[in-house]
Order: sequence, then C-alpha cells, then structure tokens
Amino acid sequence: MSSTKDHWCAVPAAQLQWHQDQPQSTQFSDIYYSSDSGLDESRYVFLQGNDLPARWSGQSTYSIFESGFGTGLNFLNTLQSWLKDARASDYLHYTAVEKFPLRKDDLSRALGAWPQLHLQSEPLLAQYPPLIPGQHRLLLEDGRVRLDLWFCDLHECLESLQQDPGVGIDSWYLDGFAPARNPDMWTQSLYDSMAALSRPGAGFSTFTAAGHVRRGLEQAGFAVDKVQGYGRKREMLKGALNAPPRQRQHTSLQWHRPANHIPLDSDIVIIGAGLAGAHTAAALASRGRRVRVLDAGSAAGAASGNTQGVLYTRMSHRPSALNDFSLHSFSYALRHYRTMFSQGLLRQGQHGEFCGVLQLQNIPDSGSLLHQTVDSLPELCRYLDAEQAAVESGLADCPEGLYFPWAGWLQPAAVCKALLANPLIELKENCGELYLQQHDDCWRIIDTDKQSIAEAETVVLAAGSNSNQLAPDSEWIPLQSIRGQVSHLPSQGSLVALKTVICHDGYLPPAHNEEHCIGATFDLKDPDPQLRADSHQFNLDKLKQALGIELADVDLSDMGGRVGFRCASPDYLPMAGPVVMRDSLLEHFGFLRKNARQLSSARADHHPGLYLSTAHGSRGLTSTPLCAELLASQICDETAPLPVNLQQALSPSRFLIRDLIRNRI
Repeated sequence: MSSTKDHWCAVPAAQLQWHQDQPQSTQFSDIYYSSDSGLDESRYVFLQGNDLPARWSGQSTYSIFESGFGTGLNFLNTLQSWLKDARASDYLHYTAVEKFPLRKDDLSRALGAWPQLHLQSEPLLAQYPPLIPGQHRLLLEDGRVRLDLWFCDLHECLESLQQDPGVGIDSWYLDGFAPARNPDMWTQSLYDSMAALSRPGAGFSTFTAAGHVRRGLEQAGFAVDKVQGYGRKREMLKGALNAPPRQRQHTSLQWHRPANHIPLDSDIVIIGAGLAGAHTAAALASRGRRVRVLDAGSAAGAASGNTQGVLYTRMSHRPSALNDFSLHSFSYALRHYRTMFSQGLLRQGQHGEFCGVLQLQNIPDSGSLLHQTVDSLPELCRYLDAEQAAVESGLADCPEGLYFPWAGWLQPAAVCKALLANPLIELKENCGELYLQQHDDCWRIIDTDKQSIAEAETVVLAAGSNSNQLAPDSEWIPLQSIRGQVSHLPSQGSLVALKTVICHDGYLPPAHNEEHCIGATFDLKDPDPQLRADSHQFNLDKLKQALGIELADVDLSDMGGRVGFRCASPDYLPMAGPVVMRDSLLEHFGFLRKNARQLSSARADHHPGLYLSTAHGSRGLTSTPLCAELLASQICDETAPLPVNLQQALSPSRFLIRDLIRNRI
C-alpha cells in the first residue's frame, strides 16, 4: 500500500505478463497456476491435501484461510466442490489475503480460462471490490458463503485476526509464490500465527516441500507429511496441528468485546424497524436465526422514511477510522444493494437506480495528494471537468466534481420492506413507546401499560436517538437528534434531463414520479416535527446556489416534503457493538488514565446480550449494511467483517475509553 501518516492510495495491483491467457507475476517472476492443468493441480494440492470434502462434513461452519488469493482459482474450486457436496457444512467462511491483487479486468481474463467454473466465477466478478486497502467481505450463495478478501501484507492480516476471538481456521491453503521468490511470506511468524488461529486439529497443505517450511511448521506444532506432488512436482507438504492451539498475541486491548457470552441459539429481538434494524434482522436471518422486530410506529417510519435517499461516500486522502469505515461501508453497500436488485427484492427505477453520484467540488491540482488517491481507484471514482460533468449529469451547465459511477439513489422504505419480508423475521409494528427490563437471564420488552410484549436473551437497539433511553445505565452514550427536512420539488426546466444524483451541501436525485426529493436541512436542537416554509426555502436556495439555475416559483406553503430526525454521534461514526457496563469498564481499564499504551488481557463485563446499532446520521443507506454484518458476526461468535481497529472505532465503549485516556473520568 502506498501510504504515509498523512496520505493513502489504493494497494498496488499485480503487474502481469500474459502468455496467451495465462498470467505471470512480474513482481515475483512466477506463475499463478500450472500451464498443464491448473484446475487439477488446485484440487490435488489444496482440496485433497486438506482431506476435503471429508473434513467439512457435518460441520456448521467450515473456515479456510488462503495465503495468496491470486486469480481466485483455489477459492472457486473449493466453492464448486462445497456446493456439490450434500454433506457439506451449513456455511463456508473463506479468508484470503493478497498483497498485489489483480484488477477486475485482469481477474476476468484469467478466469476465462476455466469455463467449467463459470457459475462460481460470475458472482465473484460481480462483487469483486475496488483495491481499497483492508478487509472486504463478499457474501455469496444467499449468505451461506462468506469470502473475506484482505488487500494487504499477509502478516498485517494475521496480526489483526489474532485480535478477533471469533476466528478459528479449519484448513490452511499455503499458496503464495514459491519460497525462493517470495521469502517475506514464508516465515516463522506465519507458522506461529497459524498455530494460534487454528481450531484443534486444523489441517494444511502447500505445493512446496522446502525444508525450512517443513521445519517451521513442525516448530509451530504441526505434524508434517511429505507426499507426492502434482504432475512433475516431486513432493509437497500436508499435515495437521498436532498440539493445542497457541495463545494469541494481542497487540490491542479488548475493551470492545464482552467478557461474558450468551448461548449462540438465544432468542433475538430487535427494537427499531428502520434501516439499522431491518439490515440487522436480515443479516441474522441469513445465518438461520429467527428474529422478532418491534417498532413503536411503522417500519421505516422515522429517519428511514424519505422517498429518495442517496448512497454515497466522501473521499479524503488522509487515513482515519472515519475515512476507512466510510469507504469500506460504501463498497460493501454497493455489493449488497446490487445483490438485492439482482435477486428481484428491489426494482430498478421504482425502488432506486444506480445512476451515478456527482459530488460538486473544485478539482485539485493533478499533483495533489487527494488527486493521487482518486487516480489510484479508477474502479471507484474519477474527476470530471465541467464538460464531462454535463455529459454524465444531463445538465448543460454543470460544475466540475468527483463522480462515483456505481452509486445512486434508493427508496429506504422499500429497502426495509424487502429485508423484513423473510420467513425467519417476525415484524410487529405500532407497539407504542417501549421499555427494556432485565429479567432473570433475559430481557423483557414492555409497553406503556407495563405489559410484557416480548422476552429474549439477545436484544439489538436500533431505535435511533431513543436507543440510549432504552438501554440501562446508558446516560454516558452520547447521541444527538438532528432535525432534517426534505422538500419534494416538481421536476421542471433543465432538471427534467437530470440523469445522475448531484451532491452539494444538499442533494438532488433524478426525478422519481415526476418530482425530486431534495434536501436536507441540518437543524441542531430543533425538535419541530412539522414541515416549515423556511426549511423549504433553505433547500431551494442551496440548490440554486450549487447549480446556478433559476427555478419556477413554487408555493412553499403547499410544497410536499418530510421531516425526520437523524441520530448522530460526536465523531460522526455509527455505534455498532455490545453495550458495556460502565463501572466494569472503568474498573478494568482504569490504568489508561496513567498509561494509554499499556497492554492488558482485561475484558469488561457487558450487559448480557445487549447490542446497539445507531448514530448512522445522514448515511444510513451506506453504513447500516456493514454494521449489521458486524453485529451478526459478534452475536454468532464469528469472524468479524472489519479489522479490530474499525470494530473499536464503532464500539459504543469508545467514548468511555477516550475519556479515560484524557483523564476526564
């Protein structure tokens, strides 16, 4: 990754030479697969070498790690075998790391050599992410297959995984380039990490038979067998962990994960049927979990009720948790919603449209750091001058800006309805004001008449700014409610030709049902739920200022629109994670007042089975899908879809930790 403290760019793509349609790495002067029969070699070395499919038979989730994703051949081979096996595990979790990933067009060309894998390669190509550094989760086969692609150095990935208690690997595919050509990968650090991240008896296989690889694996506790290699390769290595898994090396504190756990088959209730609650319910249902969703009013009736919402992100060249999460949640959301459209859960033009998003802004000098960052990610976005912007937008006079061709607008209520229409999800609307009580080993949800309407061991609070009022001991959770009014502008004049979403200080999507949903105001400390003419005027003035156009007079008193209340946090990141017991966290991590860098294995008690998904602000369409996947992984004790630093950046506990470090509490 080209990165400094003040600047980041996309990870460097693989540099290839093509011999007919076979790729060869120029960085490592090595081939990606055998020119004789790469498919058969992959099956022999990695599937047979790990005794698959026999090992995954009868398992709930089978987890595989591959060092070197390359062209994805091993993954696709494994997926095809898993899908054909009636005795396969219920779920397949495949983690792969690649320091120099292929660009999508190169990947497509390489996989074109294997038409027999077409049914598996097409969904992979459809979801293949841009080369943003870090962890990317791809969901395939209706969520039964989770593919985590890490675009980074192998050891960076393994160090992060050691911080995640949900990680447990059943099989290792050691498939980096040959040890003589890529010595940085084949180190004792790799083998020791394998021993720490493995489940008992985990297997491994690799094409190499190098002596230092065998000795390193044996030193880490693996029993190693030297067996017949594939084709002209005389020998290869395979084996299994022959000792208890090693203790993991924690390089970060674990204040974001609970010390106490609840049964994995517990009853689950979600309070709130907006984007946050609906996405969380769907993520859990994709894991076979039954969920009840309760809402004080109607589904998507609060902040998720606008007729048009924009799926977007903002680019910055500065590395930060906010920037990292914004980019990864945006990339994940694009994959997620495209899948919903392809499955027929949403309809193009009716429930949304991937028409592109143009953010109006001055284009910086080509040598600027931001320009370098944007230029490194052509799959994600690009700068448009005024002439180009006019072509893409359909507006004759359109300012320059940053264009995201794969983004667009969605109807949030339609998204929620589609997500909640799942046989494993029970929705109960119009419950009125709800309250939460701890009762024995579960949570009791009661109404204003103090009547119990549900009980569950696991509860997710996704009720916007009301979430911290529901949670016990939660006055420390800093949520604020921000009024936002959108205006329904009848399409007119040049706006009729608008083809793409325009983002400025507000937003303007193409017309839907002959009107544009524009806005929105940002009214702090304003609890007024009524439509106001002055807010309509504010939205119109911002639009005129951004585009320099004149609008026909409209009767503001009769103008349609909607008022909603965004829920936001002080650092503009959502809150997604378990709810800590404040006093326990202060007790176990009080040492941070004196030494913010001190490491400890301490874990604080959390309210059993209580989680938050809130503070999504004005980016709920973008942030809620990935936050839902994070919560589902935590509730089900699985590998998380985000590295530990971003899990902590989203944890509600982060505000207490910051106050401890600053000696404020």
